Amino acid sequence: MNLKNLTEQRSAKQEEMKKLVDAADAEERSLNEEEMKKFEELEKDILGINTTIRAIQATRNLDEDVPAEGEEKKEKDQEQEKRDLEQRDMNEFDAYIRGKVEEREDSNMIKTDNGAVIPSTIANKIITKVVDICPIYQDADRYNVKGSLSIPYYDESTKDIKMEYCDEFTEGESSSGKFASITLGGFLARAITDVSKSLINNSQFNIVDFVVDRMALSITRFLEKELLYGTPGKADGLTGVTQKVTAKSATEVTSDEIIDLQEAVPDKYQTNAYFIMNKATRKAIRKLKDGQGNYLLNEDATSRWGYTLFGKDVYTSAQMDTMAAGKTAIYYGDYKGLAVKVSEEISIDVLRETKARQHVVEVLGFVEFDAKVQNAEMIAALVMGAGK
Repeated sequence: MNLKNLTEQRSAKQEEMKKLVDAADAEERSLNEEEMKKFEELEKDILGINTTIRAIQATRNLDEDVPAEGEEKKEKDQEQEKRDLEQRDMNEFDAYIRGKVEEREDSNMIKTDNGAVIPSTIANKIITKVVDICPIYQDADRYNVKGSLSIPYYDESTKDIKMEYCDEFTEGESSSGKFASITLGGFLARAITDVSKSLINNSQFNIVDFVVDRMALSITRFLEKELLYGTPGKADGLTGVTQKVTAKSATEVTSDEIIDLQEAVPDKYQTNAYFIMNKATRKAIRKLKDGQGNYLLNEDATSRWGYTLFGKDVYTSAQMDTMAAGKTAIYYGDYKGLAVKVSEEISIDVLRETKARQHVVEVLGFVEFDAKVQNAEMIAALVMGAGK
């Protein structure tokens, strides 16, 4: 029985009760025995209906988080529509690069004099791939906003808030740190990839995946280098790291120096911390042993990149400097301490005519970003000695 029927029954019985009372009132008398019996029966029925209504409502409240059949169908339809849109954009992008352009009113491809701005679905594939293959960008604290961004932080290095025992009616001295902030602007960067028309003309060649992979790799190389070392006058990256351990040698590191590096990061930030170094540095560290002759760096199938050092994952980047005088050879920490602001999501342009004489199609990627250390406690750097 549904709520509508129950509500109608209750209203009908309430109307009957009202008629009994109104009839007795019109005759200026009390309810007789028969009327009183009828009134009580109606009252009992209404109480029963109310109980049933409350039970139905309670059951529905328990199920309110479960989507109704119609809502499930709507969600499935939306997902299918999204997949259809993505496939349509990929087909259109493929056709455009191959010179088989279809003019459609619902096209997401923005045509220009020399080329086209590709749909956001393709750009999003590139963004996703960049995140997947660039761990430091993936693990950094990312902000997608336009304009300048000020990020406040609490500086405990000057004077921290102090708590101590006290007695009643005694004065206390206040103490506090200070709030500081870093400001992230926006610097425009560009990646250019040339795609051979010989490849494009091969109908068996997956040109969309090729462009996505090439652009993602190019953007990743640039972003990773900038996040690690920055460029003067542009993004700072990890150059703002203040916790530094200096190696005695210009070309070698010791196990003690690696321990000092790891211990530079407070325990509260150790959970998600890992090492970043060049592959050549990892190769040198693989040869280090403890007092019992055990290697310090071990292969670990359960780790993120296949190796652990003092229980922490090790990521190698070709953008990291090798061990040389004065170079930062290793970073260690939780890279949420690095703030990355992306003012303009990666946009991709395809230019068919600019390099037509070279028998190539030009693909350009643009991104506007900035990066600075926002929590210096979370990350430490090992810098090689000055050498002789």
